[in-house]
Amino acid sequence: MPRFSVIVPVYKVQAYLHACLESVLGQSFTDLELIAVDDASPDACGAIIDEHAAHDARVKAVHLKENVGLGRARNAGMEHATGEYLIFLDSDDTLTPGALHAISDRLKETESPDVLIYDYARTFWSGEAVRNQFAALLREEGRAPFRLIDRPGLLRLLMVAWNKAYRRDFIEREGFTFPPGLYEDTPWTAPVLMKADAIATLDRVCVHYLQRRRGSILRTTTRRHFEIFDQYERVFAFLDEHPELSAAWRAVLFRKMVDHLSAVFTKRDRLPRGSRAEFLRRARSHYRRYRVPGARPRARARVRHGLVRLGTHRTYRTLWAALRVRSRAKRYATTAHRRAKDALLQLHYRVQLRLPLRADRAVFSSYWGRGYGCNPGALEAAMREHVPHMRTAWIADPAHHHTLPTATRRLRPGTAAYWSALARSKYLVNNVNFDRRLVKRPGQIMIQTQHGTPLKLMGLDLQDRPAAARGMDFAALLRNADKWDYVLSANRHSTLVWERVFPASFTTLEYGYPRNDIYQRASSADVARHRESLGIPRGAIAILYAPTLRDYRHSQLRSLDLERILRGLGPRFVILTRAHHSYEAPLAPSSDRLIDVSHHPHVETLCLASDALVTDYSSLMFDYANLDRPVVLYATDWEAYEAARGTYFDVREFPPGVIARSEDELTDIFATGHWRGSRSAQLRAAFRDRFCVYDDGRAAERVVRHVVLGEAGGLPSVAPLADRHPAPAAGVADVPLPRADVLPPTPRC
Repeated sequence: MPRFSVIVPVYKVQAYLHACLESVLGQSFTDLELIAVDDASPDACGAIIDEHAAHDARVKAVHLKENVGLGRARNAGMEHATGEYLIFLDSDDTLTPGALHAISDRLKETESPDVLIYDYARTFWSGEAVRNQFAALLREEGRAPFRLIDRPGLLRLLMVAWNKAYRRDFIEREGFTFPPGLYEDTPWTAPVLMKADAIATLDRVCVHYLQRRRGSILRTTTRRHFEIFDQYERVFAFLDEHPELSAAWRAVLFRKMVDHLSAVFTKRDRLPRGSRAEFLRRARSHYRRYRVPGARPRARARVRHGLVRLGTHRTYRTLWAALRVRSRAKRYATTAHRRAKDALLQLHYRVQLRLPLRADRAVFSSYWGRGYGCNPGALEAAMREHVPHMRTAWIADPAHHHTLPTATRRLRPGTAAYWSALARSKYLVNNVNFDRRLVKRPGQIMIQTQHGTPLKLMGLDLQDRPAAARGMDFAALLRNADKWDYVLSANRHSTLVWERVFPASFTTLEYGYPRNDIYQRASSADVARHRESLGIPRGAIAILYAPTLRDYRHSQLRSLDLERILRGLGPRFVILTRAHHSYEAPLAPSSDRLIDVSHHPHVETLCLASDALVTDYSSLMFDYANLDRPVVLYATDWEAYEAARGTYFDVREFPPGVIARSEDELTDIFATGHWRGSRSAQLRAAFRDRFCVYDDGRAAERVVRHVVLGEAGGLPSVAPLADRHPAPAAGVADVPLPRADVLPPTPRC
C-alpha cells in the first residue's frame, strides 16, 4: 500500500497538465500512486495522461466515458485509490518541491491524524506568487492532533479539498463523497473537518494554486453559480443528520454561507445579465431558512449580511450607486489633498534652500528607505565615533525605523523635516540615489557609497540590455551622477567600472567598503551571539544561500529543493535562505533546519553567523570573501543570465570557491567536505588577492577622516591580507577536511 494516493481530475487543461503531473512524479518522496482521471476531456489531456502512465508505473490512467464534473471525477479517482492517505490536486495546480516529504514527516510527528491541513500560495499568470492570507492559522504550536472545536478558526481557510491530506480509512468509514455541481468543495470540507477526531496542520506551502487569466469555471459568467445554493443545502442537511454537531457549528456555517453568497453576488463577472435579482431572492430565502438566532456577523460584514437578508436587487443597486459616488468623491478629495500637500512641501523646500548650510549635519539613507545598514550605516556609526559634534539623521520608511540607532534622528520620506534636512545638511550619504528633485547646493558634499562590487553590468553599460535596464532613464542617471562628490570603491576593478559607466567629475575613494569593516572587528563571542539570535543550533554547520535577481524573469528562480539537500546532508547542517530584496516571497518556507532570513535587516550579521556561502552571481560573494570562509557557486543558468544582464567577467573562470553544476553535485560538495578543502582555499585566496585588497576593517575611518576631517594625508594604511584576522566561523572547528587524493575535478579558473 503506497503512502499517498494523489488524485488529479482532468478536464480541458492540456497546457497545464504536464507541469501538474511532473510536480507529483518529480517529488523526492516516491511512495505514491498518481491517479489521473480523464473526465472525457475533449483536448489532448487523455493522451498526456496515457503518455505518463506508459513511462511511470505509479500513474493510473482512468478514462471516464462522459463528462461528470470535478466532484464525481474525484469520486472515480477514490474508487481506484489504495494509498494510506488521499491527496487531491487540481490539474492546473502543482505541488511544491519536497511537499510530499514534508507532509509525510508531519503525519508521523502528529500520529497519523484523520486530516492534515497544509498551506498554499496563489500563483498568477504574471509570475507573482502570494501566500494564503490566513497562513497564521496553520501554526504548528500547541497540541496536535486536535479536533476542529479546539481551533474553529480553520473554517476561515479557503473551503477546498486540495490543501489537505485525508486518511483513506477515515473517509471510507464516514462515507464521504463529492456532490455534483460547482462549489462541490463546500459540502465536502466542512463535514470532513467536523467529523474528524484528529486534525493536524503543516505550516508550509505545499501547493501552488494557479490563478488562470482565462478559463477557470469559477470566473466564468454562467447560471451554474446558482448551484451554490444546492451545496449549502447539503451542508445543513448533514448537520440535521448529526445533531451532536449542529449546536456547535450551525451558527458558524450560517455566517460562512451568507459571506459566500454575498461574495458570489458582488463579483461583477459571475452572474449572467438579468439573473442578479433572482440570485439575491434565492439568497434571501436561504438566509431565512437557515438563520440561527443570535448569529451576529463580524462588524465589517454587516452591510453584506444586511443585503442578503433584505434580498432586493433595487436596494442593492441603490446602495452600490451610493458607495460608488462616495468612493469617487473620496478618491478626488485624496488626489487634491496630495497635490496641495506636495506643492506646499516644495515651497517649504525652496525656502529652506535659501537658509545657511549646517556644517554639523549629515543625512544618510540606503536602499530607497529600507532601513539602516550597508555602507551608509557603517559610515554613520563612524561619523558619530570620529566626529562627536556631528548630528546625523537617517531617511527610512516608518516600517524600518526600528532598525535605526537611537543616536540618529529618524526622518520619514516626503515630510517637511525630510526636505529641511536635504536642503540644509552639509553631508548627504546614500548607496543609491536621493529624490530626483533634490537640488545640490554649493558647499554640500554627496558621498555615493555604492552597494557592492560589480559583476553584472551597471550604469551606461546597460544601454544595450533592455531586459535589465527596464526603461531606465540614462539622462537622469547622469544628472544624478553629476551630484556626486565622492564614490567609494573596494578594489581596482570597481574603480575602473564606476568611472566608466558613471562619467562625471566625482573623486573615487579606493578605501574599501565600510560595511565590510565588521568582518575584521567582530569576535567569536559576536559570532556566537548572532547564531543564537537566528536560532542556529550550537555546533551546527550553517550555510547561507543567497541567490541574486534574475533580470530575465519576473518571478524568483527556485532551482534547489532545499529540504532534499538537508536530508542528504544530515542533521548537523542548517540552511539560512535569503531572497533578493526585489522579491516579496521567501525562497522556501522555514522549518527546523531551514531558516528564512530574507527580511533580516543586516546581511553582515548573516554572513558572520554562517560557515559558508552558496550563491550564484550575487555581489555578496565579494564581501563574504573578506571573512576567508568557503564560498560555493551554484550557477546553472549562466547563459541566460549573461544574455539578459551581461557581466564584466565569467565568474566560473575566476570563482571564489568550488562550483556546483547540479543539485546533487552541490550536496556532494558539502557531504564530502570539499566545500572547505584545499582547492576551495586556493581559489578563495586568488579571489581575495584581486577583490579584497582594501577591506581591512578601517575603510569607514579612512572615508570620514578624508571627507569630513580633511585629513588627506596620514590616513590609516591598509593592512596586508596576511596580517588580517577576520572573525572565525563557529560551526566547522571539528569537521574533518577532505583527503587531497579524492578532491573533485578542478573547475576552470
